[in-house]
Amino acid sequence: MGDPTYVQPDQSGPSGLPEPVTAAGRDGLAAFLARPERAVVALDFDGTLAAIVPDPEQARAHPDAVPALAALAPRLRSVAVVTGRPAGVAVRYGGFAGVPGLEHLVVLGHYGAERWDAVTGTVQAADPHPGVAAVRAELPGFLDAIDAWRGTWIEEKGRAVAVHTRRARDPQAAFDALRGPLAELAHRHGLIVEPGRMVLELRPPGIDKGVALAGYLREVGAESVLYAGDDLGDIPAFAAVEKLRGDGMAGLLVCSGSAEVTELSDRADLVVDGPGGVVALLNTLAGHLA
Repeated sequence: MGDPTYVQPDQSGPSGLPEPVTAAGRDGLAAFLARPERAVVALDFDGTLAAIVPDPEQARAHPDAVPALAALAPRLRSVAVVTGRPAGVAVRYGGFAGVPGLEHLVVLGHYGAERWDAVTGTVQAADPHPGVAAVRAELPGFLDAIDAWRGTWIEEKGRAVAVHTRRARDPQAAFDALRGPLAELAHRHGLIVEPGRMVLELRPPGIDKGVALAGYLREVGAESVLYAGDDLGDIPAFAAVEKLRGDGMAGLLVCSGSAEVTELSDRADLVVDGPGGVVALLNTLAGHLA
């Protein structure tokens, strides 16, 4: 699609609504607005609802994200947060529990291996993959043996383990140097490596945001979906929406833009400027549907 244009939703068209750059995106937005009660908004967490920060444990949802979602959610079929984080962590960092208007919010954590429902306030989860525990035990010594490890650090994610390079002296060089060795380590234990924004996550195969999103949309009988993400882990969700559009479902793909990842913006129908742009879009949609 060429160089994306960053759109501020309140400055786009004569109605104040955003103007997707693709025909499929324009059709998706039209369907979303025509029958919001059959529409789903699905969003990644880190980089989409929350800014990327050096320490992932300090990440929190944009201060206006929850009010925007609470204003929009009652007019929709559903709102879902689809994240690689544990579901309970995303709920805490997002501040999603007990919010009026978000009584039916769903968080699909660990790429769909976990699910938190606001209706019950509980997390449902599959059994963990044994390879994660094996990698967790081996990883510190494994990194010690690699020159590029300095400045990296390990994030425990319950059903996955992540190696961050953002604090390294040369984050991109460390990322590139570790990608191959970590892929070999993951393969030995039946796992895969999911690259992200200066992070390499070792996790079980067969689960991704696309599988989680497609299954959830079928479950709730959605006719249209808006999906917003920012990173390589969101590509499967983009691909799922593209496939569903081929099967007749309307979809709008939104990229929470950054200079670090261009793969998503190249496939998006609409690019906004980070979590603040996502919140502005949600508020614009809520205002239009009010």
